[in-house]
Amino acid sequence: MSTLTDTDHIFDVAIVGLGPVGACLANLLGQKGVSTLVLERETNAYHLPRAVHFDDEVMRVFQAIGLADEIEPTTRCNPGMRFVDAQGALLLDWPRPPGESPQGWQASYRFHQPDLERILRAGLARFPSVEVRTRCDVFAFTDDGAGVEVRYEELGTGTPRAVRARYVVGCDGGRSLVRRFMGSSLEDLGFHERWLVLDVMLRRDKPELGDHTIQYCDPARPATYVRGPGDRRRWEITVHPHEDAATMTTPRKVWELLAPWLKPEEAELERAAVYTFHSAVARQWRAGRLLVAGDAAHLTPPFMGQGMCSGVRDAANLAWKLEAVVNGHAADALLDTYQSERAPDARAYIETAMRLGGLINTCNTEAALASAFRDEDGVARLKSRVPQLGAGLAAGRADRAGQRIPQPRLADGRRLDEAVGYGFALLVRESLWRAASEGVRRGFTEAGIAVLTETDGPALAALLDEADTSALLVRPDRYVAGAAHDAAELAALSQALAPYRPAHASAA
Repeated sequence: MSTLTDTDHIFDVAIVGLGPVGACLANLLGQKGVSTLVLERETNAYHLPRAVHFDDEVMRVFQAIGLADEIEPTTRCNPGMRFVDAQGALLLDWPRPPGESPQGWQASYRFHQPDLERILRAGLARFPSVEVRTRCDVFAFTDDGAGVEVRYEELGTGTPRAVRARYVVGCDGGRSLVRRFMGSSLEDLGFHERWLVLDVMLRRDKPELGDHTIQYCDPARPATYVRGPGDRRRWEITVHPHEDAATMTTPRKVWELLAPWLKPEEAELERAAVYTFHSAVARQWRAGRLLVAGDAAHLTPPFMGQGMCSGVRDAANLAWKLEAVVNGHAADALLDTYQSERAPDARAYIETAMRLGGLINTCNTEAALASAFRDEDGVARLKSRVPQLGAGLAAGRADRAGQRIPQPRLADGRRLDEAVGYGFALLVRESLWRAASEGVRRGFTEAGIAVLTETDGPALAALLDEADTSALLVRPDRYVAGAAHDAAELAALSQALAPYRPAHASAA
């Protein structure tokens, strides 16, 4: 059987999988004009809900790709999560206060994944550099050091084809083919549980169900209730080892389990499925020109609602690095910082979710409550974890590198990212910027770095005060690349940007 090879174009990046993570990555690459091919086995986005939560940082990524204003109306703000015991007593409160968070958006959103995927997919049509091929079943990769040959079958015709790309990113889920071709195994972190996932559409209003996510820490049958947008509601109910998955999904059993909350006439059952929740991290996220992201790189129990969020963070971290490498602004070694920066953060979320899973299952309550604090009312409350990059890229003074940067409002009312665009930005005190040499200032501007000072808004001065520094270099994924306290350190920061400047530019 001969293979038909696409020789008309060598893509800079090929993405395998068009779920939320692959679609985010493709949109980010499209923003930068990177030649991108997306290969997806299915014709359309999956029609049933899967992930149901994302946070303010993820909405900020949607803002970066120009789709946040379209996505937000399809969501519902989530006021938080409560853990209660079998008698309904509050064990742990995880509030998500309403209003604009430091990231510039609501802290927590509930969403319907098919709606999100349709918007992300439609957004790709804006970019002539991005091509999407559906009904394509990828089955092999050959990395020859100069590029990767990707072989796939056109499912509509059964035609085998091959295409070349400089890099391939597997956003192809927990059973990732890309990861297998990389030879990367999964490190098992020890959590494997079966849960029955039930999605329903209410036929009438049920205000008594509440707006909060409720974790029922009942040793007899732990369960989770989630309010989605509109009339959507979800329950996740543990499946005991002796119970048969097929029996658990029968209408009779489903309505028996939902009886404490719902009657059959009150809602339409949209889906009943038994899933096994896993905890694992890929040992390798990159091998040569093959990389993985999202569930292909890490599997997270759902108890924090951070599985998809971690995958979108992967895409945000990887997109600008791929663009820098394929356009010759940075060496290939920059891609080695992807795993070193992202893997520790992904693992920390998994471990936190496992601890909360222990509370829900009432088997490790002390460990779960250890990270909480108690208010004056004596209630244990959990603070949201702030993502932090592991060791990786650092420019100039590196003590602030890897910290997530807030998105304040500027004097003209715009959010920070609206002013600086999808690229690097320098936030610097006006006095330090004026004290810098012309060559240093030119070094930033010729590299396309947006420069903002306190004159653009008092919130920037407060941001620098909080960071205890005079300048912050912010990466496109909105993490700090480096800092400077004085003119000499600002000059060093400018020199670190040499790969991003045109060949004729200089800094002195």
